[in-house]
Amino acid sequence: MAQSEPAPRSERGSLGRLLILGSLVGLGPLAVDTYLPGLPALTHGLHASEAYGQLTLTACLLGLGIGQLLVGPLSDARGRRAPLLVGLLAFSAASMACAIAPSIGALVALRFVEGLTGAAGLVIAPAIVRDSYSGRSAATRFSVLQSVTGVAPVIAPLAGSALLRVTTWRGIYVALAAFGVLLYAVVLIALDETHPRSGRQSAALRSVLKSFSTLWHDRHFVALAGAFGLTFASLFAYISGSSFVLEDIYRLSPQLYAVVFAANAAGLVLAARAGAKFVGRFGPARLLRWALCVAAVASLGLLAAGAAHAPLALVLICMFTLVSSVGVIAPNATALALAEQGARAGSASAQLGAGQFVLGAAVAPLVGVAGSHTMLPLGIVIALCSCTALVLYEWGSAVGRPRLQQAN
Repeated sequence: MAQSEPAPRSERGSLGRLLILGSLVGLGPLAVDTYLPGLPALTHGLHASEAYGQLTLTACLLGLGIGQLLVGPLSDARGRRAPLLVGLLAFSAASMACAIAPSIGALVALRFVEGLTGAAGLVIAPAIVRDSYSGRSAATRFSVLQSVTGVAPVIAPLAGSALLRVTTWRGIYVALAAFGVLLYAVVLIALDETHPRSGRQSAALRSVLKSFSTLWHDRHFVALAGAFGLTFASLFAYISGSSFVLEDIYRLSPQLYAVVFAANAAGLVLAARAGAKFVGRFGPARLLRWALCVAAVASLGLLAAGAAHAPLALVLICMFTLVSSVGVIAPNATALALAEQGARAGSASAQLGAGQFVLGAAVAPLVGVAGSHTMLPLGIVIALCSCTALVLYEWGSAVGRPRLQQAN
């Protein structure tokens, strides 16, 4: 099935529309990372411990994961535009509340609400792409969105640092609230509804659970969602453990580590853009298989490097290759997973998004179980995630091969 309803001709392929969708996807990462440079001042100002300060990050991530599961089915039932507009207004209100939070406990609770409401853009933007495009055209646009999600975590702390030159950590939340209001105005003016009433599902809990159950029994979707989630789990493991490996084991300065982190993020963005160019020639299924293979090889190389205490250059090459592969895996896995979901696109997008946060939160603590003086736990976790993602894809591709051929 190609698409529920064609996008208006004036919007189809529009750079402005992609910019709007990219901003919506980037709202969640901005909420997570922009305040990080102000975290020490935040904990000190609210007379809290470092552990309580970190809970503000955990609460936001948890909200982003749960929020997608709630907003996805709602957008299938009520359309994309109304839940998105409500979510943006609620996000702005939650951010303003964070700015005036009187205690660390209140801030943790409000950060959960901020993540819960910020999830609207994360889940609805891919659903809008699925409503409007199909096949290679959809994969190309998912690559653009993936570029945004790759660069947002790098830009966000830099933006936060710049804001701290002129304001306090509370001012960062005011800026996030203002950005949410700006996005609300842009969506209200420039983004039309893409999910027609004729294709909407019931909002009743029974209908929502039935939709989730249908997806869970779709071996092809489960395989793609699993590969997608495990790929992001390996990325979260890298984010959680790379600083300890590179700074404590290989003695890189924090400044040099920041350069390496930025270079790897740039590799992800460039890979996503390259994937968008080549998807028309090779198709999303073939590109996805190649990228999963590359990620598996790079992860095994990283594991071997940890076991053999390999030189820094080999570790950096493996990390760069691994992170860059995410730029090809994520958009093509998303395009293929949503290709046949039609009225369930919101629910399917929600499960993809929630899965990446749940799996990422689950594996991130494992990379430090042996302390900061060995990279073996990091290598083992990443290798298990990447290789399992490839196995899952191959398991699901047998039943999904006719669909993949059609998508290509």
